[in-house]
Order: sequence, then structure tokens, then C-alpha cells
Amino acid sequence: MQIGDVTMKRDPVPWQSFLDHAKNRIKCGESLEVSGKLTRLTGLVLEASGLRVAVGSQCVVSMPKQAGVLAEVVGFSDTKAYLMPAGDIHGLSCGATVGQAETYVSIPNLSDDLNAPVTARNGALLLPLGLGLLGRVVDAQGNPMDHKGPIQGAVALPMDRKQINAMDRDPVRESLDTGVRAINALLTIGRGQRIGLFAGSGVGKSVLLGMMARYTEADVIVVGLIGERGREVKEFIEDILGEEGIARAVVVAAPADEPPILRMQGAAYATAIAENYRDKGLHVLLLMDSLTRYAMAQREIALAIGEPPATKGYPPSCFAKLPKLVERSGNGLKGVGSITAFYTVLTEGDDQQDPIADAARAILDGHIVLSRALAESGHFPAIDIEQSTSRVMHNVVSPMHFELARRYRAISARFEKGRDLVQIGAYVSGSDPALDEAIQKHEQMAKFLQQAMYESSTMAASLSEMSDAISSKDLRR
Repeated sequence: MQIGDVTMKRDPVPWQSFLDHAKNRIKCGESLEVSGKLTRLTGLVLEASGLRVAVGSQCVVSMPKQAGVLAEVVGFSDTKAYLMPAGDIHGLSCGATVGQAETYVSIPNLSDDLNAPVTARNGALLLPLGLGLLGRVVDAQGNPMDHKGPIQGAVALPMDRKQINAMDRDPVRESLDTGVRAINALLTIGRGQRIGLFAGSGVGKSVLLGMMARYTEADVIVVGLIGERGREVKEFIEDILGEEGIARAVVVAAPADEPPILRMQGAAYATAIAENYRDKGLHVLLLMDSLTRYAMAQREIALAIGEPPATKGYPPSCFAKLPKLVERSGNGLKGVGSITAFYTVLTEGDDQQDPIADAARAILDGHIVLSRALAESGHFPAIDIEQSTSRVMHNVVSPMHFELARRYRAISARFEKGRDLVQIGAYVSGSDPALDEAIQKHEQMAKFLQQAMYESSTMAASLSEMSDAISSKDLRR
């Protein structure tokens, strides 16, 4: 530039370099930085203005001289975004900066050579997956809780996965030995089946889960402790799994004192871990305790952002989220691997018509009901055979096995129907031959259903003992 007799050198226009940088980021598929301001905090919901990002994006709420709080976008209204924090919100104030978590950040608890990202540039969450998680206990964000040091041999991968086409899934055609006599004989589970464990509090649900975790034929066990008591985490590992069990297991813990977004994330993370192992050709046993707490976490979030309540306070989104989680388990592509999943469902007041219990029953491949009356009488596991069913049993057992189970149920049902008459002494022996047979065999049949916590029963042994219990001579020819 010439000014009088002086030639001045023009500096580059500042915005030109910014524009070139933005163009390069777009070419590389990177999004531009998005940020807003915190305008409202009601309960656990953060409201931010000027933040235009997709639902499910991970954001960081930050203030000067204070560590940022990770939050997830759960809804929006016009120009305002609603976020649910995944950490402590103490100290946040109006005007705090809310930015999309779009920079690569190393997970400090992964091995240094991986340098894996915790958040993708589009705000999607990445968590560690891989064989390196075996034998470890982690929280809903992939951080180890077992004081065993950094996680080795894991890679951070996105939680969102493409759904498997229903026509591409391998059908359930192979039985699975759970080591529990009553289940093997009368409620036979198929490899790749999704089944619910319906129980109230204090009827032996955790003990039954532990028995299946120890004795089920599976390559890997993934346990999701979602929304339950914090003390159960260590007890489940030390008293139920033991050293041998934890060696082939991964435990994801999101106790009841965690924010609801982390409780939901914990269930999704446990499922993603199981999917990762299934895709490697392994047979996985997924134990989720509990599906009800997952629904309760979604209820907290939905009600907080203004979704209207429906059945017993549960908004419609709760019933939409359940099948999305459950359908991720099951068999994979033909010959690849499988996820056999047990989801515990808490029945409030032992009410089997509880809305979550009713919804779960409709989307699962069977249900095992634990009876409080049986538990109070010292009958463990307290499985109510009459109310329980496996919807794939006829596809995975032999005709002889199926007929034995049908006859066992028929004799048991006949005894229950005439129990009151027998107890008050109103029944006269010989009046009903079917009831006479049921009374004669009841004690032996009830004993067959009982099993100690550290006792295992194979599929063949279960079938043989059931045959002995009902003394079905016509089927032994």
C-alpha cells in the first residue's frame, strides 16, 4: 500500500485466516465450535441458550477456576437446550459457558499407548471396549473402580451402534445350561434368549443371578448393576462371582446415588460391552439388575424436561426406551456370537401388573417369577413355576423333555388347585385320582425345585431328576 512516499506492508486480514481454518475443518469432517450460556437450573435440568446441537450430544458446562461438568443434551425448545448433568452441579451459576465437547481428550485410565478419545468431535460419547475389560469393574463412564490401575487392551468406541436386521439374526435353536435345576428342566433357556427375572425385594433375586453367573455355559459374563444399592457391588463380586467368576466377567456399576443420565448410560454401556464381545464370536451372558431402575432413570429425566406423565407417573418415552435397550441383545449374525440376557424387573408390592413389569413381559422372550410366599417358607430358589414361562423352550428341547415338563406342570397345577381342600381336611382320598397322584408326588416334586446356592445341576442331571420326581413310567419305555 502506497501512502505518500511511504510504502506500507498490508497485514493479512484476521478473519481470512479464521475462514481458511474453518474451511480446512469442514474438509476434514470436523464441526465448528458451538457454545452457549447457562440461563436456568431447575432440579437437575440445565437450560442453555444459544446452544444448537443434536439431542444426545455431550457438552461441558464450565466456569472460571472450576472444573467443567459433563452434561448430555436431552431435549430442546425453540432456541433453548435442556441438558442433564453427569456430575456435581454445585457451584454453577447463571452465565456459565456451555460448549459442545468436541475436542479429543485422552482417557487417563486407559493405557498411555492408546490415547483414546473420551468424546468425539460431533459430541458423541466414546467409551472403552475390548478384551482388556475382562476382570474389571468400571463405572458408567468407563473409569475403573477396582483400584487395579489403568485399563489395558481397550479402545474407545462409540456407544451408538447400527441395529441388526431382524432377518439377519440367527434364530434361537440351541439350549443353554444355566446350572439351575428348575430352569434347566422346566424353563429351558435358549442361547440368545432375552428373559425377565420378576421379583420383589428380598426374595432371592441376587442369589439366583449369582448362581447363573457362576454356572452358566458362557465365554464372557457382563453384569450391569444399575440403580441398585452401592454396597451390592463389592458383595456381588466377592461373595457371588468370586475370583474364578470375575476373571471372565465385566461389571458396570451405576449405583442409585449416580445422576439419572449415568444410570441410563451404565445400562447402555453394559449392553455395548456385550455387543462388542458378541461381534468377536463369543457367547455372552448379560445380567442386568435392574430394568426397572433404568426405566425410573428415564422417568426422572423425562418428567424434569416437561414430558407429561402417563401410567403411574411413567411418561411414554419410558416404554419406548425399554425395547430399544432389550433388542440390542440376542443372537448376532449367523454363526457369529450371542448375548443371552437376564433382566431383573422389580415388582412393586409384588404386583405383577406393575406398568414396567407388564411392558417388560411383552418385549422379552419369557419370564421367571419369584414368589414371596415360597421364599418365606424357605423354598429357594423361590421360582413360581406356574407363573413362569420360557417362550423358546419348545424350539430348544427334545419332544421327550418337553413332554416331561408339561406333565410336571400338570401335576403341580392339580395339587395347587386342591391345596385348600387338602389342608382343611375336606378332601376324601380316592375322589379324584389326579389329585391323589399330585398329593403323593408333591413332596418329591417340591424337593426337586430346591437347590443350594453353591450347588450346580447340569442339563442332563436336571432332566433325569425331574423324571424321577414325577415317576412317569409311561415315558420311560
